[in-house]
Parts: sequence; structure tokens; C-alpha cells
Amino acid sequence: MPASATPNPLRCFLVEDSAVIRQNLIATLEELLAVQIVGTAEDERGAIEWLQAHTAEACDLMIIDIFLRKGTGLEVLRQARALHPASRLVVLTNFATADMRKRCAQLGADRVFDKSAELEELLAYCEGLGRPLPQA
Repeated sequence: MPASATPNPLRCFLVEDSAVIRQNLIATLEELLAVQIVGTAEDERGAIEWLQAHTAEACDLMIIDIFLRKGTGLEVLRQARALHPASRLVVLTNFATADMRKRCAQLGADRVFDKSAELEELLAYCEGLGRPLPQA
């Protein structure tokens, strides 16, 4: 594919407290898809500080874990929707119960994926975001 045909990478902010999961996810997203990780955080405070400091910068996608070592991704989700209304918000959690999916949707999540069972679906979703919209 010629360089001019390569899509602009999705700019992604990642909130994940596990260093192993964070590094594996970054490597997978950047190697398999047109995704550029523009920032990471491992707790609620760090994530909210990043969101507040980068309101003028475009961020296409945020991937947020719910249960963090300090704080929760629920407040990150709420702040992300308020501070970055155009961003796609995705929750990636080990606790993707029906109640948690509903609560995340109420806070503005576009999608919720189960870490242990839906990684392929997350990758497919991200790949779909990177495709240009058809012209009407």
C-alpha cells in the first residue's frame, strides 16, 4: 500500500493499572492496527490529570479499565465524556457484567469489552474506527 493510502492513526489514550496488560495492549494495537498511543495512566487521578491537560488535543479513542489500584475507571469515564465529548470511549474490564455494562453506558461508554473473552472484538472495533467513512 502506498504511504499516501495509509490512514492517519487513531490517537488513543489508555487507562490500565497492570503494567503487563498495558504494555501488551500497546504493542498489539500499534503493531496490528493504525493506532498511536498518545498517553497512558494507571490510576484515576493520573487519568483525570491527563484528560484535563489535553483538552485541546484530539484523542480519537480512550480505552479505560474500571477497577484500578487507586480510584475507578467509572469516574475517568465520566470526566472523559465531559472533557472529550468527540472521543470514542471503550471500557476494557474483567468485570463486564450486565450491570457494569449498563452503568458504563450511562456514563458515556460507547462499548464495553471483557478482557478475558472479547479482545478480538476490541481489535475489530478499533480497526473499524480507523476506516474512513464512505462518502455520501
